[in-house]
Amino acid sequence: MSTPRTTVAVLFGGRSSEHSVSCVSAAGVIGALDPDRYRPVPIGITKNGTWVTVEDPTAFSFADGAMPEVEENGSAVFVSPSTQGASLLERTADGAVRDLGEIDVFFPVLHGQFGEDGTLQGLLELKGVPFVGPGVLTSAAGMDKHFMKTVLRSAGIPTAEWQTVTAKQWADDPAGVRARIAELGLPVFVKPARAGSSVGISKVGSAEDLDAAMEEGFEHDHKVIVEPGIDGREIECAVLGSHWDDELTASVPGEIVISGDHEFYDFEAKYLSADDVRLEAPADIPDDAARTVQDIAEATFRAFECSGLTRVDTFVQADGTVLVNEINTSPGFTPTSGYPHMMGKSGVSYSELISRLIEIALVDVDRR
Repeated sequence: MSTPRTTVAVLFGGRSSEHSVSCVSAAGVIGALDPDRYRPVPIGITKNGTWVTVEDPTAFSFADGAMPEVEENGSAVFVSPSTQGASLLERTADGAVRDLGEIDVFFPVLHGQFGEDGTLQGLLELKGVPFVGPGVLTSAAGMDKHFMKTVLRSAGIPTAEWQTVTAKQWADDPAGVRARIAELGLPVFVKPARAGSSVGISKVGSAEDLDAAMEEGFEHDHKVIVEPGIDGREIECAVLGSHWDDELTASVPGEIVISGDHEFYDFEAKYLSADDVRLEAPADIPDDAARTVQDIAEATFRAFECSGLTRVDTFVQADGTVLVNEINTSPGFTPTSGYPHMMGKSGVSYSELISRLIEIALVDVDRR
């Protein structure tokens, strides 16, 4: 008698500026699910927030500069209001309702707001269903760069100085804000507090460029953080596991190497200019520096009480100092994404990685 397959609802798309990145991540995840073990249920979320079924999400890619998108199709998917288990219902375009079946585990492949920031996790925790990735508080704190850095500092994990600026502060007292930012020196980076994939980030090399950078940041969030430029190598580390367990798997560190005309690792470099960017893993750094990066990545995972996966991005400076730049509790799973690439170089294949994440979710649901 064959073992029943685990039904996995893969959620992707969403309302954030990282919609297309999420679609391509989902294509990778669904394409790599072992068909003998898992039955995928692809659920796309449109830019308006409607949940819909998607026939073939594996076709999503960034090929030829495409920016894939989940399209409205007249139907809508919603979580059953029943308190017994987690099933999905679909209201079709003609108004009929059909049951998509019992979901064993949800696999959110959502980046940015309304997917990575604790909102979706709250819905799933309310239903008491298993899902891949950390819970509400971890997701919310990890998504907001101000609170992320506050947690890091409280835990004694080194991170760069920063200034947090709200849109109201910028509108009411721009001179005061400029004075605060001036203390950081130049260059500085202006980042929306709750956006990822380098969306809305600007490098400011002179005081005259600050206004435009702030306005760009506020296009994506009502709060930005401003950090000094760090003279260091950009080294990433992927972590797999659960904060309830003694053992974590920290990958070999990887280094982002950028060529071409890109001043820093912006959205275009990350996703649309594959020839100009590569991730070298293992990174060509001394063994002691690599171990320090792994230790700090694991400490960060535990400080935020992560579950499943987290990518920790650091700067390794010439004197060996390691600073955490940020964490990503829902890192990209596109074919070029750092998290699965580093895990692959550490002996955990893409399909095995996905299976381990699902198994962690099925165990952790009883601990949340």
